[in-house]
Amino acid sequence: MKRPAKDIIQSTRTIGRRGLVVGGLQLGIMGAIGFRLHDMQVEQADQYRMLAEENRISMRLLPPARGMIFDRNGLAIAANEQNYRVVMVREDAGDIEQVMARLREIIDISPEDAARAIEEMRRRAPFVPVTIVERVSWDDVAQINLNTPVLPGVQAEVGLSRFYPMGEDMAHVVGYVGPVSDYDLSQIENPDPLLQIPKFEYGKTGAENRLEEQLRGAAGNRRIEISAAGRIMRELDRQEGIPGKDIQLTIDARLQSYVQARLEGESASAVVIDLENGDLRAVVSSPTFDPNMFVRGISVADWRALNENKYRPMAAKAAQGTYPPGSTFKMVTAMAAVEAGVIGPEDTVYCPGHADVSNIRFHCWRRGGHGNMNLHEAMKQSCDVYFYDIAQRVGIDKIAEMARRLGLGERHDLPLSAVATGIAPDRAWKTNVRGESWRIGDTVNASIGQGYVLTSPLQLAIMTARIATGHAVKPRLVRLFDGVEQPGGLGEPLGINENLLRRVRASMDAVMNETRGTAHGSRIVAEGRKMAGKTGTSQVRRITSEERAAGVIRNEDLPWERRDHALFVGYAPLDNPRYAVSVVVEHGGGGSAVAAPVARDILLQAQYGGTPPLEAYPSNLRDQIAEQQRRIAERIPAGMRSEGRA
Repeated sequence: MKRPAKDIIQSTRTIGRRGLVVGGLQLGIMGAIGFRLHDMQVEQADQYRMLAEENRISMRLLPPARGMIFDRNGLAIAANEQNYRVVMVREDAGDIEQVMARLREIIDISPEDAARAIEEMRRRAPFVPVTIVERVSWDDVAQINLNTPVLPGVQAEVGLSRFYPMGEDMAHVVGYVGPVSDYDLSQIENPDPLLQIPKFEYGKTGAENRLEEQLRGAAGNRRIEISAAGRIMRELDRQEGIPGKDIQLTIDARLQSYVQARLEGESASAVVIDLENGDLRAVVSSPTFDPNMFVRGISVADWRALNENKYRPMAAKAAQGTYPPGSTFKMVTAMAAVEAGVIGPEDTVYCPGHADVSNIRFHCWRRGGHGNMNLHEAMKQSCDVYFYDIAQRVGIDKIAEMARRLGLGERHDLPLSAVATGIAPDRAWKTNVRGESWRIGDTVNASIGQGYVLTSPLQLAIMTARIATGHAVKPRLVRLFDGVEQPGGLGEPLGINENLLRRVRASMDAVMNETRGTAHGSRIVAEGRKMAGKTGTSQVRRITSEERAAGVIRNEDLPWERRDHALFVGYAPLDNPRYAVSVVVEHGGGGSAVAAPVARDILLQAQYGGTPPLEAYPSNLRDQIAEQQRRIAERIPAGMRSEGRA
């Protein structure tokens, strides 16, 4: 049966349309292939010709410039310097032992560095560049470039390394950087790819560690073409990293250098706070160390010397160390008792030289006693028995509450290593921590800053700042972050009666400026610059009854480790307080003889903005002070000295 003509015509049209579609697709595919072949054979002919000769494309991370750290006046205290280094890439080198042997014939590489680098390359991904040696000379770089054909996978690069212009003076504040370790990586949940680069510099201590993420920046990358002989042929693409953010601290580098020099020879610490805004002007621990040693690779001998030094130069004592505050704590006890109404400022307590509590005799530092003492006289002469008595009346819980209001027993959030919390003990603390009940003898010990009470020099400076201002001064270490001002200020009022604060300040004035004050010999005589303060001496050993009967052994006759700690807290000037200071000299002896003169010199330096005139000191001390100023000037670099202002 024949198909109708109409059906035949329709079928033919359908086949024609399909043919056109299929043909069009074929032409499109052939056109695309032709375009790609033209691009590869004509436009990119040179590149593929080189690749055909076994050239390789390599991607490399570019470490960003680390953010710099400045003091409050814009002086660089953590900077970057150029560093020529030699790196090797395992996948490009092939036989890494053989290449290393050739490299050692060309430049000086110790067997230890060579072995370390080979081990590092085996542990890392094959495409990761491993640093063989750093800080090589330009002559070494030239030799490597000349011998590239026999050193596959080896390259000389220029990068940036950390440098600390102030060396020892800022070590405990700024800290230092060092190569990223496996331990560092284990402490980070999702490590930045930058941290996988061997010998990448990472903040280890101090502000370098606490502000690591802000200072590090973000990686860049580059795509390079490497010939079969290992020579870099050209850079195909480059994307620079994002530099780390610059940070300005509140520290005054010149004051910091002065305090470090003033504490030289002591195992000690000092903190200076600006009362207008809580800025930490100086945070010093002594002895100290050069952080540049850690950046460049510290030797075994140097590391052993630091670790075995009994004065602990690696310890950031100003914020990390905790000590019994001794008599500097007496302001806390007095304020708690008067605020609670258990004693008035003019009420007296009789001091016969001791107090018997629960069949235990607690002694006053003055063996014959002080007689009748009110608040003013007890503070001025530092009578222990007065504080034993009022502490029993008010109780430890209220004393601990006052201590915390004044900043003790609290961890202050600062970008420093291991900021200590200290202990402001109360009944609950002893039950929870020691599993024992609080005893009345514990209260007596705590009343004069002994027993379980522990404070850091930083906390003592904050306590003093709060007493001087009546506000909850909070310490600030970072002033500007990437050019943006960080929060700071005087803080909210403490809520302590102003009359009580005036009484305590007046007694601290008397400590310095009245004849029988315990620190009268360390006073400032310049008008408008005078200071107020409180001495402290904390025992580190128990004095037996037999020793008391025979005569208490003098500190200077004891081994260094058994001597008392010397402490002092103070502020200046009297009428309009601007700076507060705390000083702790480990095993220094008496606070009045050892710590108070240091605090006086620091407060004068802060007030004058440099070396104060001799007329600021009592006349009998001026020859001694002139010699001291000469010695300190020799210790401080010329660029860090300041003559002060009138």
